[in-house]
Amino acid sequence: MESVTMPNYSYVFKFEEDFDTADQRQWMKENWMMCFWYIGAYMIVIFGGQQYMSTRPRFELKGILFCWNVFLAVFSIWGAYRTVPELLYVLNNHGYHYSVCIPGPSFLDNRVGGFWNWMFTLSKVPELGDTVFIVLRKQPLIFLHWYHHVTVLLYAWYSYSDYIATARWFVCMNYMVHSVMYSYYALKALRFKVPRGISMAITTAQLAQMVMGAAVNIWAYQVKQAGQECHVSYENIKISLLMYTSYFVLFARFFNRAYFMSKIQDPKAAKKGEALAYEHEKNNKGKID
Repeated sequence: MESVTMPNYSYVFKFEEDFDTADQRQWMKENWMMCFWYIGAYMIVIFGGQQYMSTRPRFELKGILFCWNVFLAVFSIWGAYRTVPELLYVLNNHGYHYSVCIPGPSFLDNRVGGFWNWMFTLSKVPELGDTVFIVLRKQPLIFLHWYHHVTVLLYAWYSYSDYIATARWFVCMNYMVHSVMYSYYALKALRFKVPRGISMAITTAQLAQMVMGAAVNIWAYQVKQAGQECHVSYENIKISLLMYTSYFVLFARFFNRAYFMSKIQDPKAAKKGEALAYEHEKNNKGKID
């Protein structure tokens, strides 16, 4: 028996220590279809809001947008700080295969990680509010934006009750990318002139997240096909792989149009492409991760 079965945390907060993963998993299993109500309200608000704003001047919302991005940046940084140690512990002590296929005590019985995995899942509801800023500021609302929000919410809530082993990858990657992304957007909201390369790097990180998400699912599928133990269902693997693949295609297409094609075709179009890139990246996430 291993002498250490958990990652070490320098401090555990009371709300983390008291968290009961089993209870929340059961609640989510019984109520996960609530997310359809949220999505229905979301679609009505954003498309109805576009119609409402079509004859009205745009809102600037500079201060509110800054606070919103700071809040999400701090949340993501804290989430990454509390979940990444478990992934690193597993990789260092058990290897990649274990990290993809075996939840183990460090994942199932880890109240710190359990709380932040739960918060990650719940956060997909308030993150729908990103789109409200696009609507009120009369920015372009592209398909990738709302498609991404809707599908991430559905998948995260659907998967939580199963507590799949692959989730440790999806959650950690999403927290890490969002930590950088929302910090960047907070600066942009204050009209700081951040180098264009930073924006490109963030989109590149999102694309890398999609590739890694797909790779994790493919690995899990191959392990199950070989008849070995892997705690994720075929159905979940297929849904997740389809989701990550569609994200990669849409993000890659957007990246090419925003940063390369528009620049070659027309300098003015390039400038517009950069604006679209900012608005899109500000309001889109790469997890499920």
